[in-house]
Amino acid sequence: MTTSTTLLGMGAMGSVLATAVLNAGRPTVVWNRTPHRAEALGERGATVADSVAEAVAGERVIVVCLFDHQSVHHVLDPVAAGLSGRTVINLTTTTPNQSREVAAWAAERGITYLDGALMAVPQLIGGPGSAILYSGSAAAFEENRALLELWGESSYFGPDAGMASLYDMAILVGMYAMFAGFIHGAAMVGSEGVSATEFAARAAPFLAAMTGGFAGFAATIDAGSYAGEGQQSLEFTGTALALLVQASTDQGVNVEVLKPVYDIVRRQIAAGFGKQGTARIFEALRSTRSTW
Repeated sequence: MTTSTTLLGMGAMGSVLATAVLNAGRPTVVWNRTPHRAEALGERGATVADSVAEAVAGERVIVVCLFDHQSVHHVLDPVAAGLSGRTVINLTTTTPNQSREVAAWAAERGITYLDGALMAVPQLIGGPGSAILYSGSAAAFEENRALLELWGESSYFGPDAGMASLYDMAILVGMYAMFAGFIHGAAMVGSEGVSATEFAARAAPFLAAMTGGFAGFAATIDAGSYAGEGQQSLEFTGTALALLVQASTDQGVNVEVLKPVYDIVRRQIAAGFGKQGTARIFEALRSTRSTW
């Protein structure tokens, strides 16, 4: 017999998660603070709970996909006593330490806890481009694997509940920095009347190809050897960034996106590392407790 699933939170992501569960023919209970968001799922066969207490009653696995960390506590705290011995899978976007805090809260109450980080937009859930990272209870991950695979490729990162979020946040840093860089470039060519659409067609293939360099940077960083041959030096990178800052300024484009990178490189050069590879900026970034 298939264990039914309770899903709390029917926002854009929560609704898609619930739809995937329904499409798989699994008994599904849904709840949302504003009930009308759950109506369409009710029409498709889901049981729409009137309250959180009603939603979590029984032996169902509980999946939480809410607005933020505070929302998780606001929804779960009042029903915590009834969750002892149950499994909670939290897919709310939180920081690593927030994930660890919820895990500790759950452990104190005898709740089995699995934290998840959604590496997909709602449209991709259940498709080939969807990946979800998990950490926390290994037992919860394995026992609910069939459920988790309905949403995307599932990867487990160990018992530390904060690790899935840490990977998520680290990857998103790269994404947002890339987006900001693209928009900066669009502003540069836009100053001469070039459309962002035309620029995107030129920029996307090049930027995609550049991701092939990640493996080389990673090998250098892991080895901690920044003086090897074949590396682009910090001095070279500093010169290139100076030109980019100047060109941006000449086009009347704000350099707030670019200048922090330039400043990190300049500080590394001033500290005597100019001949070393550009990957050495990792040493300046990896911890505020580090010295460089």
